[in-house]
Amino acid sequence: MQTPGRRAWARFKGHWRGYVSLWIFAVLFVLSLGAELIANNRPLLIEYQGQFYFPLWRAYPETTFGGDFKTNADYTDPYVIGKIREHGWLWRAPIPFSYDTIDYYNPAPNPAPPNARHWLGTDDRGRDVAARLIYGFRISVLFAFALTAIGMVVGMLAGAVQGYLGGKVDLAMQRFIEVWGSLPELYLLIIFSSIFAPSIGLLLILLSLFGWIGLSDYVRAEFLKGRNLEYVRAARSLGVSGPRIMFRHLMPNALTPVITFLPFRVSGAILALTSLDFLGLGVPPSTPSLGELLSQGKNNVDAWWLSLTTFGVLVGTLMLLIFIGEAVRAAFDTRQK
Repeated sequence: MQTPGRRAWARFKGHWRGYVSLWIFAVLFVLSLGAELIANNRPLLIEYQGQFYFPLWRAYPETTFGGDFKTNADYTDPYVIGKIREHGWLWRAPIPFSYDTIDYYNPAPNPAPPNARHWLGTDDRGRDVAARLIYGFRISVLFAFALTAIGMVVGMLAGAVQGYLGGKVDLAMQRFIEVWGSLPELYLLIIFSSIFAPSIGLLLILLSLFGWIGLSDYVRAEFLKGRNLEYVRAARSLGVSGPRIMFRHLMPNALTPVITFLPFRVSGAILALTSLDFLGLGVPPSTPSLGELLSQGKNNVDAWWLSLTTFGVLVGTLMLLIFIGEAVRAAFDTRQK
């Protein structure tokens, strides 16, 4: 006989659109974790005069390869590349540009349209769009995972305390949540961005202050429904401690709405980061960002490749997460066979 977990997984696999979306999203995310191996201005391996060099993990001066200066070798300089190939070879990433590499040797003016040198063109500073999309996708997903995890932990704890204790504790926390949730989040972001230097850590903290509120309501409702069930009352009569009842007996039943909403919360976090970056309130300007590329596309209407490619990556990511969320919701629907 199948366990509930196996039945839920079978229902998830039966939702073919969500199952395929999960695999596609997982493959894209794993590939983005190795972005340095896909898009990098430093070669992965150099063989020069019988010796091997690994510029990806160590910096070498230009004189190592027969150059004139003792500064770090610029592997986008045709002169350095020619010196290396005179006495060896080099193995470069499929996209020989990093997210912050400015191509000074591109013959087309910036922003340059897609060509053989830059598959998706360049932005207004001469940086490769494909490389910035790969790194921007990784930052967006990692940020969304971190924000979702923090909101999930805080929301579950707050909802569990409210629902299990009830009474005055529940009433006081509900009034606090109402006041806290009514604060203008965007105005606070504008104020803090004008006081502190923009960073991913600061943005994560500010968004985490409000990201737990919606989730706590669902956990609170599940705890209010289960706190007076017979097995909970029996556990109390046997002297089982409150925290053990909360996290051992009631919390597993409250996880269903939490897990169901996870993909949608991840997509919301990605959209929030993109929106803030588009408004200039997100990550620092040097950080690869989907919102920053959309902002460049707005400022450079003729450079259609900036808006089109970024919009495609953003919409594709959100669609995959929505399909995964639909499959997760179907997996926990016990009415389905």
